[in-house]
Amino acid sequence: MWWPSNRALTTTLQIGIASYEDFKARTMAIARGDLKPTADEPKVWFPSTESSARVVSQKNRALLATIAQAHPAFLHERVERTGRKVSNLSRTPRTMERYGFVTLQKGERGRIRPAVPYQAISLELALN
Repeated sequence: MWWPSNRALTTTLQIGIASYEDFKARTMAIARGDLKPTADEPKVWFPSTESSARVVSQKNRALLATIAQAHPAFLHERVERTGRKVSNLSRTPRTMERYGFVTLQKGERGRIRPAVPYQAISLELALN
C-alpha cells in the first residue's frame, strides 16, 4: 500500500479568498515581477467564502480525513466508511484535486489511488 511520506503530511495548505479582479491583479503583478509571493501566502484561491465552503464542506472534510487515515489502495475501497455514492466518490475527489487538497494517481488496473498530502488546510480571509 502506498501513502505520502511523513514529511508531506506535516505541512499545511494555505488557501485564500480574493475576488476575480483582485486575483487577476495579483497574478499580473507576480508575472511582471512587482510581487514575489512568500512561502506563507495562500497557494489556493477561491473567489468567495461560499465557493470555498462548498469544497471544504463537512462531508468533504470527512472524506479527506478518511483518505488521510485509511490510506486506501484505491478510491472506492473505503466507500462504506464515507456513506457516499460511488458516483460522488469520483467527482468530489477530482474537484478537491484541482485545488490541491488530494492527489489522485493511477494504480493497478487503472484504479485511482487517493492521498492527502497535507495535515491541515488553513483559510486566510482579508478584511478589506
